[in-house]
Amino acid sequence: MIVKEVEIKWLGHSSVKIKTPDGKIIYIDPYEIKENSDKADFILITHSHPDHCSIADIEKVIKQNSRVVISADCQSKITRIKTPLKIEVIELGNEMDFHSIKVLSVPAYNTDKSFHPKSEAWFGYVIKIGEVIVYHAGDTDFIPEMQKLTGYKRNGNEFIALLPIGGRFTMDVDEAVEAAKVIKPSLAVPIHYGAIIGSRNDAEEFVKQCKSQGISSKILE
Repeated sequence: MIVKEVEIKWLGHSSVKIKTPDGKIIYIDPYEIKENSDKADFILITHSHPDHCSIADIEKVIKQNSRVVISADCQSKITRIKTPLKIEVIELGNEMDFHSIKVLSVPAYNTDKSFHPKSEAWFGYVIKIGEVIVYHAGDTDFIPEMQKLTGYKRNGNEFIALLPIGGRFTMDVDEAVEAAKVIKPSLAVPIHYGAIIGSRNDAEEFVKQCKSQGISSKILE
């Protein structure tokens, strides 16, 4: 999918690739991706679980001096990689400015499960590329902090929300639709399905429910 010259591609599970208008390649949580994938200028990791911080997959896409943005608990894993990298440890609520790309970490946690406790301060990302804003929710339930995202669609911005739908570890379809209703994105996209938990049928149900609520939604291939 291309939005205002920004290419966004879902790679399976929670893994997403973004290509900026000036050719920069960004991966978020690469997992079980192809060996011949494009090399990364930026890799953003939401938390240390192996289906999000996968060293084998990071090694498929890194090049010398790729910037890897991580939570503090990922450091011991990332330092095993021998290729010289620029490792950026980001804390929850911080923003990093990489010239044409701005990266903000936002809360992601479970409200009624123990897999992603709020105390870990793990996160999703808001990535700003010109007038395109991409929200990757990370592994999260529908949380109150999502209400703060509603303003991103203003001022002519295209606001793309990538929301987990698989259930058990994250929101399920119904919760993700409720989140989309609050966030009010230009486009809601289902992720976190098809590998460990969740199915194509879940993604189709998410799109169907979103559209019944007047929310534009699409499955990315």
